[in-house]
Amino acid sequence: MRVYIGFDDTDTYDAGRGTGKLARLFESRLPEGCSLWGVVREQLLIHEKIPYTSHNSAACVIVDLADSSLLDPLVVKAVEHIESLSFKGSDPGLCVARQDDPSLHQLVTFGQRCTRVIVTQREALQAASNVHLSAHGGTNDGIIGAAAAVGLTAYGWAGRFIEFGGLRHVQDVVRISDLERMNILVVSIDRNAKVPAPEDLVYTKRWLRPLLLAGRPVLIVRPTDNGSWESLGEKRSHKSSPGEVVNSSIQNGDIMYPPVASDDIAL
Repeated sequence: MRVYIGFDDTDTYDAGRGTGKLARLFESRLPEGCSLWGVVREQLLIHEKIPYTSHNSAACVIVDLADSSLLDPLVVKAVEHIESLSFKGSDPGLCVARQDDPSLHQLVTFGQRCTRVIVTQREALQAASNVHLSAHGGTNDGIIGAAAAVGLTAYGWAGRFIEFGGLRHVQDVVRISDLERMNILVVSIDRNAKVPAPEDLVYTKRWLRPLLLAGRPVLIVRPTDNGSWESLGEKRSHKSSPGEVVNSSIQNGDIMYPPVASDDIAL
């Protein structure tokens, strides 16, 4: 049985660890019989009326359970994890849903809306009415991003992997065949749609982050030479301060705004 676990708003601007890392660290707390499938970063709406730490993203941990009886212990571990590692001053939220939950489509629709419009805590609670959704401090706004992360990841066509089969240990250059063994599909964005060959090489820029497409990790590449490719996207060069807009953020599609106090808007 597959389970989606959404985390959001667990950090503050000056914290040394973001929600993405907190989500990745949850693997060490998984109960016996549970295994990590992957961790996905989901991008939510960037808007001047939405308070967030850096780029308004949430994270979803995807876990496979050997038996449905492990769901309750998994939720307990998730609660312990977010409460122990969230930073003071944050607004942590947690959402847990089974892949086969009949109400999951409500979270999918909710998650999609969170990428386009400002939503409320009330809407998050309504969308997650039949699954676990809990707030763990602050304004409770973290429940919005946590629910959205679950919905978008369950949708299967949004977000990028920040953990999957040890992708963080892949070097600068890797063979297509090695990525395929990791169950990462490599797809060319070239207009002529040439299919990358198993012996071809991919330059990862030391930042291998496949997209979540059709429910699986897909690495988008473009040709650089005969038998050579480079993956799209790269790690940001630096982090800007609240209220500062930098060129690298604009180029990556993420514009930062100063936090705005609010009880009832999306994170």
